[in-house]
Formats: sequence, structure tokens, C-alpha cells
Amino acid sequence: MSAAFRFASLADVPAILAHQSAYYAADGYAFDEAVARTAMEGLLGDPERGRLWVLADDDEDDQIFGYLAVTFGWSLEWGGRDAFVDELYLAPSHRGGGLGRTAIALAEDACRAAGVRALHLEVERGNARGRALYARTGFADTDRLLLTRRLTPAR
Repeated sequence: MSAAFRFASLADVPAILAHQSAYYAADGYAFDEAVARTAMEGLLGDPERGRLWVLADDDEDDQIFGYLAVTFGWSLEWGGRDAFVDELYLAPSHRGGGLGRTAIALAEDACRAAGVRALHLEVERGNARGRALYARTGFADTDRLLLTRRLTPAR
């Protein structure tokens, strides 16, 4: 059994949501499937928003073992289009074999092709394995804090 990343489609959304739910539960994040589905479908529906891939079996059943989401933004500081590795999740059965590095390389290549000037990501402070992967792939701590305020939609 071998797996590779491919672009996600709307048909993949239920499988991605199942992995996203597991990812959020493991990290203690709240998960609202309806909100997640809307966001995911919005990303898939507009290539100007970013890219979404799944890690799937190369065989006929096309079972999905993870996903990678990259979203685009715009930054004056970085001189134009920037991007976030918004989410990278690999099922435990597919960790430790280089697929994380493959995912980051895929994100970088796609971002370069889209004119992205800087690629950012977040990682939990306690995620030593993730932090090591990102350091090995060239990401650096900028000694800044990411502060977030959730906004309610305008009515």
C-alpha cells in the first residue's frame, strides 16, 4: 500500500471532515462540522483562496489518510501574496515516513507557482515532533506572538 497527495474534490469532504474531527479532538479544539464543511467547500470552490490536498491510497479504494490545506492572504510586510499552511494532518498510521516533508514541499511548490512570497504556519508549543519537522524544512520562529480574535459575522 502506498499513498500520495492529490488535489481534493468535493467528494473527499466527508473523509477530510472525519480526519479534521480527530485532529481537533487530539489538540482540544472545538469542532463544528457544519462550519468546517462550509469553510472547506469555500476553499475548494475558489482557487484564489488556496489549495486543499488529500493523502490517499494509490490503489482502487482511494482511502484517505490525511490532508493539507494552504490558504492565501496578502501582506504589506512580505511584499504581496502570502500563505498559511492552515492545516496538515496525517493519520497516525502514516506518520514518521517522510510524508510531512513531502506535504511541506508540495505546499512550497504550489505557493511559488501562485506567486506567494512568504509561507507561514502555526504549531502547538508542545508539539515537539511537528516543531522539529518544520525546523528541518526551513521554518523559523520569528519571536512573535500570533494573537487572534474570533469575529462574529455581520448581519
